[in-house]
Amino acid sequence: QVQLVESGGGLVQAGGSLRLSCAASGRTFSSYAMAWFHQAPGKERDFVAGIAWDGRGTYYADSVKGRFTISRDNAKNTVYLQMNSLKPGDTAVYYCAAGFVGGRTSMGDYRYWGQGTQVTVSS
Repeated sequence: QVQLVESGGGLVQAGGSLRLSCAASGRTFSSYAMAWFHQAPGKERDFVAGIAWDGRGTYYADSVKGRFTISRDNAKNTVYLQMNSLKPGDTAVYYCAAGFVGGRTSMGDYRYWGQGTQVTVSS
């Protein structure tokens, strides 16, 4: 089992940057594909970015390509989401998730979830 704890959210102006972190417990972190999802008020939880267990494969939602970068450090049991050129539309709660198969973008493909961290982008 994996427990996930997100951090790094906050309030930022449009055009600014934030770096989210997701710390995982457990010795098997390196065997999981990891992903970030976000959920805006009144909307469904949507895929943002994902990364393979070894960090060699990354994939992104079209809306964040070129602005967000996902990375991981298996030695630190941590996955990151660097968010640049933030827009008000990026405002949401951001969730970290762990799954068994890389390249997936549906919530149902991920077994473990964190509690989320709020990101608010002001115009």
